[in-house]
Amino acid sequence: MDEQTCSYSYGDAEPSHTADYLWPHVFEILEEEITGDRRVFDLGCGNGALAAALEERSYDVTGVDPSEAGIREAKEAYPGLDVHVGSAYDDLEAQYGSFPAVVSLEVVEHVYYPRKYAACVYDLLERGGGVAVLSTPYHGYLKNLAMALLGKIGTTHYSPLWTHGHIKIWSPSTLQQLLEETGFRDIQFRRVGRIPPLAKSMIAIAKKPCQ
Repeated sequence: MDEQTCSYSYGDAEPSHTADYLWPHVFEILEEEITGDRRVFDLGCGNGALAAALEERSYDVTGVDPSEAGIREAKEAYPGLDVHVGSAYDDLEAQYGSFPAVVSLEVVEHVYYPRKYAACVYDLLERGGGVAVLSTPYHGYLKNLAMALLGKIGTTHYSPLWTHGHIKIWSPSTLQQLLEETGFRDIQFRRVGRIPPLAKSMIAIAKKPCQ
C-alpha cells in the first residue's frame, strides 16, 4: 500500500453498518436527479454491496476501490458486477468515461489528498452536467461537544489506533469549500442517522455546471 491509498480488508460482501441510514437517502436522491441515462460510478465501492443494490434498482454501475480484497469479494458475491481495483488518484475518466452521477459513500474522510479526490469526482461527471452524491461522518459543534462529554474523543472517529481510520474530519463548511474550489455548484447537505444535531453522517449533493 502506497502513501496515497488507504486500503481496507474485506472478509465478505455484506453491506456495512452505514447502509441502513445512508442507502435510502442515496436511492431517493438518484431517483430525483437522474432521468433517462441511469449510469452511475461508485467511487470507493468497497465490497460491491452498494453497487449491487443499485444494479437491482436498474442502474448501470461501474465501480473502483483500492482494496483488492474488497473487489475480490464483490466479484465472488456479485458475478458480472463491473468493479475494478483503482482509486481517486488514477485518471478514472480516461479509463471509464464520464457519468450522469457519481456516488462515493464514507470515502473522503479516508483520503490523504482531498483536492485530488474531489477533482476525480468532478472529472467523472458528464460535461453536460452531472450530480455527485458524497457522504462522510457528520461533525458539528453540538455533536463534538456531546462526544467530548461522553469521553468519545480519541476513541471513535478520531482514534489514532484505528488502522485505515479517518484521517480527515469534515464539517459542512469545509466540505462545501472543497467542492466549490473544485467547481461544483448548487451544493446541498442532508444530515442522516439520529436527530440532525447529532447526525451520524452528512450527504453532500453537488452539481457539475453545464459547460
